Amino acid sequence: MKLFADLEKIIKYDEPMASHTWYKLGGPARYFITPENHDQLLEVTKRCHENNIDIYVLGGGSNMLISDNGVDGAVICLSADCFKQVEIKGDHVKAGAGVSMSSLLRETARNGLGGMECMAGIPGTVGGALKINAGGRFGDIGAMTWSVDLMDSSGYEFIWQANELYFGYRMSNITARYILGAEFKLTQDDPERIGQMIKEVWMLKKSSQPMETRSAGCVFKNPRAMSAGALIDKAGLKGTRCGGAVVSDRHANFFIAETGAKSQDVLNLIDLVRNKIIERFGVELELELQIWK
Repeated sequence: MKLFADLEKIIKYDEPMASHTWYKLGGPARYFITPENHDQLLEVTKRCHENNIDIYVLGGGSNMLISDNGVDGAVICLSADCFKQVEIKGDHVKAGAGVSMSSLLRETARNGLGGMECMAGIPGTVGGALKINAGGRFGDIGAMTWSVDLMDSSGYEFIWQANELYFGYRMSNITARYILGAEFKLTQDDPERIGQMIKEVWMLKKSSQPMETRSAGCVFKNPRAMSAGALIDKAGLKGTRCGGAVVSDRHANFFIAETGAKSQDVLNLIDLVRNKIIERFGVELELELQIWK
């Protein structure tokens, strides 16, 4: 009997991962699983552990690069309606892990709830944003997080309150296997003012980032008191190319995948840029981009 014989509805075999990431790159996943409820999520997790199958949790695919060889394991994506619910009570908003940041921003703004304007232009889902504390110069998601719903590998569900959570620059202390959702505390405000702020943040990002290209956001984290993009620019690396991957002329910390690019091209470009920055400035850049090999 097949490992997932009774769960065929939610399983795809050898699923091309290029269609699930912003880079549009990457080989197939051995199993691609979209549980429709918590019970199915628990059952899939149990079977994977019993059969020594590695688990990878996929959000919106906006901050990652998947190897050309694909993923020899189970990629679990919480994209079913069960994980995409939004509930608003007063100035508190509950959102499932699969809710896209863009739709959550629209919903909160429409209801006159401010605080999330800083997330304008941030791709991906609530779960992924919480994991890396997504944000930018205007703020980050951790600042408005009231609690997070989590599930460990054994299927135990629990909630961490704000005083148990730590959010730093592009990181959090969340180590549980699954982020199921979160509650945010926002502020009652004028919808028009919120909308104007969202527009301003969006326009600023659009003018400074290659948002219309195949990229995955910033490749490197900013070193302390420095800008990774500025370092790459000062090293004269804008436009540097490895195969079909090229350093953006608009924002040097964005690497673009052009037609015909392979994941290996991006990996080669990462190594080239990182080595050049070490040689020129003595600074070792740390990856912000998540890489599945």
